[in-house]
Amino acid sequence: MSLTRTDRHSGFSDAGLSRLHEVLARHVDSGKIPGLVALVSRGDRTHVEAIGTMLHDGGAPMRRDTIFRMASTSKPVTMAAAMVLLDECRLRLDDLVEPWLPELADRQVLKRIDGPLDDTVPARRPITVRDVLTSTFGLGMDLTVLGTPIMNAIFEQGLTPNLPEPMPEPDEWMRRLGTLPLMNQPGERWQYHISNDLLGVLVARVTGQSFETFLRERIFDPLGMNDTGFYVPADKMDRLPPLYTPDPQTGEFMVWDEAEGGRHSQPPAFQDGGGGLVSTVDDYHAYFRMLLNNGMHGTERILSRAAVELMTTNRLTPEQNAARNAMARDNVHLSFGQGQHGGWGFGMAVRTCRGDYAPIGQFGWDGGSGTSTYADPDNQLTGILLTQVGMSTPDSARVIHDFWTTLYQAIDD
Repeated sequence: MSLTRTDRHSGFSDAGLSRLHEVLARHVDSGKIPGLVALVSRGDRTHVEAIGTMLHDGGAPMRRDTIFRMASTSKPVTMAAAMVLLDECRLRLDDLVEPWLPELADRQVLKRIDGPLDDTVPARRPITVRDVLTSTFGLGMDLTVLGTPIMNAIFEQGLTPNLPEPMPEPDEWMRRLGTLPLMNQPGERWQYHISNDLLGVLVARVTGQSFETFLRERIFDPLGMNDTGFYVPADKMDRLPPLYTPDPQTGEFMVWDEAEGGRHSQPPAFQDGGGGLVSTVDDYHAYFRMLLNNGMHGTERILSRAAVELMTTNRLTPEQNAARNAMARDNVHLSFGQGQHGGWGFGMAVRTCRGDYAPIGQFGWDGGSGTSTYADPDNQLTGILLTQVGMSTPDSARVIHDFWTTLYQAIDD
């Protein structure tokens, strides 16, 4: 365990931070979470907890600089690349994507989401940049329709990173995506994940650089995010724990991804903006603090204030958001309560209703590898919790819930 104390004037109480430590340690002591690293900050004060070990049966201790697979908490960070392009007028929100993504021209749309792939109608209009940034372009991961022809095709084509086989390189990924009909009309309905992977291809084609190169030059390097990327170099591999997905029936730790020789041990063919980043608590803290500072990092502007406001406030109409709210409400037993926020900005959830300790306006997202990253403008607060336990069981989700509860009760003003 390492513990970095703040002083008593930081807006966190000592008693509250002690309770935060005790609650996190209890989860590790239960044996269900091998280890974790948490960072909380308010203003210019930061408090870090590193508890437990890298392996479920021991191994090196967790450290502040342990590298984690960020999974879907990649989404709020990779979205920044698109915001740079909007700021520079290299993209416009209502530009058609066809000039850069011709594979998505002349779309067909399923008459029924569970219907055969050839039972379609023409799309009412082309796909725009706005549709991609708001996750409403017409295709996504919908766990409520597993087993339908379109979801089966998405898996069979290797369009999602959740399979043992790696995703194909971007041009082949786009070719395969272009063979499928849309599930919904462009702009009609929020759908998860695929738009964030599509974003990476769009950025690469607009800039003529790889997605990672553009992110590194415009976001990672300026923010000092030296441990963030789509793979872990060999000289840092000892800082990456394995990723476990416990057996849902027995709770036995199953290794989903090894460190050495695993999917993050070499540059991937597809730089997955929806879930492919690896990072540390301090790197993510730099990014979310930049958002809280309206796009500024020290004296350097990374994004415009307007771009940050677009990203971090609700961008969905009630009609677009209806399926998302229904998914969060009706599948809480599957999601363990993740995803109940009310709104969605660009690449992240935005709280538009108060359903737990977090206030309206908090923004960020969670990851299926047991990660959680949010910032709260009202309290000028950032919280980051990183584990290496996937959400095949409720265990990492419960740590996340308890982390946020104890963080908010530690506020002392």
